[in-house]
Amino acid sequence: MRPSGRAPDEMRAITIETGFTRHAEGSCLIGFGDTRVLCTASVEERTPPWLRGKGEGWVTAEYSMLPRATHTRGQREAAKGRQSGRTQEIQRLIGRSLRAVVDLKKLGERQITLDCDVIQADGGTRTAAISGAWIALRLAVDGLIKSGALSEDPIEAQVAAVSCGIYRETPVLDLDYDEDSTADADANFVLISGGKIAEAQATAEGACYDEEGLLRLLRLARIGCDRIFAAQLDAVKK
Repeated sequence: MRPSGRAPDEMRAITIETGFTRHAEGSCLIGFGDTRVLCTASVEERTPPWLRGKGEGWVTAEYSMLPRATHTRGQREAAKGRQSGRTQEIQRLIGRSLRAVVDLKKLGERQITLDCDVIQADGGTRTAAISGAWIALRLAVDGLIKSGALSEDPIEAQVAAVSCGIYRETPVLDLDYDEDSTADADANFVLISGGKIAEAQATAEGACYDEEGLLRLLRLARIGCDRIFAAQLDAVKK
């Protein structure tokens, strides 16, 4: 039995509120259970210096966790004067995941920055951030198309992410903190609508697993991401 009482292939409740902030070109507050992440998309009519004059744009991301997003207060990274290795890893993952579904030439010479700020953490913050960032990006691009700034849609597919793990010898979908902190294996899958895999991170924490175990986690991830894809479409259509 999972601590939450969920079935092995059961996601936590997915909640999405679009237009959560007034000024960003695209925004949403996404929730996977008790995890809450604010995702915003900011459009700038410029590119990084190394892309100037090349006729293409850029999509990048930044990630942070508020001090009381967890059980105890964490020090702000700005106060430390540097980002942690974990923060850098996650924001690079978010950027790679979003660029996997964007035609940067169609985007033109502009940059879109996805800011993902964790308000409350209960496991799966990076997967919720990726899933919410796609919604913020979609809304921002829709605005560019509507204004006439873009003549073609640069977003080629949806991208979503979900965590899976082996908990008490059973593969389970969408780990919360209680499961994540004691799981034998922990995995994060970034999947693209249509069946492709953008990224897979799978680590043996308490016990190693075999090939079949990895495939079972991937099958669970496909179930979870299909549900996230549907929730994303519902959110951007509202």
